[in-house]
Amino acid sequence: MKKAFFTIFIALIMIQLSLNGYCQKPGDEQDRILVAAESIFKAMKKKDYPKIWALLTNASKSIIVDDVVKEESKSGGKYSREAVHNDFKAGSGLAAVYWSNYLAVFNPDIVLERSKWQMGKVAGGKAIIIITYHKADRPAELQVFKEDGTWKVGLEETFRPSRR
Repeated sequence: MKKAFFTIFIALIMIQLSLNGYCQKPGDEQDRILVAAESIFKAMKKKDYPKIWALLTNASKSIIVDDVVKEESKSGGKYSREAVHNDFKAGSGLAAVYWSNYLAVFNPDIVLERSKWQMGKVAGGKAIIIITYHKADRPAELQVFKEDGTWKVGLEETFRPSRR
């Protein structure tokens, strides 16, 4: 009787710890990383621009806003960074144009349905997901970063050509 009580007691403690996030399986963090990455490509497929924006790192958002403001100023537009950021957050105006053009040249199905995903290194709030498209010469290394406790996709950190 004591042994059964003790076993049930330990099981209840483990369940409580698990529910509170203290006793996670090793794959849980990797699952969260992969879900964050997959979610952004699914949002692209659905053309859910506000969700795409929500899943990006702060660095990617900043780079995109800066690029849009710079391009708009070349054509005489006088958009503030705040106005552009608000468009992206709402998924309207300049954001709709930006993502529409982006998705005209990038098909998220290539990543979602025609590529192999593999977890790379995870350390210090940064993760790498190796994505290999079957027709590609080499894989892409998608960078994902933990910001405010949530994994976010570094779209610009990953795909933006380095400027040296």
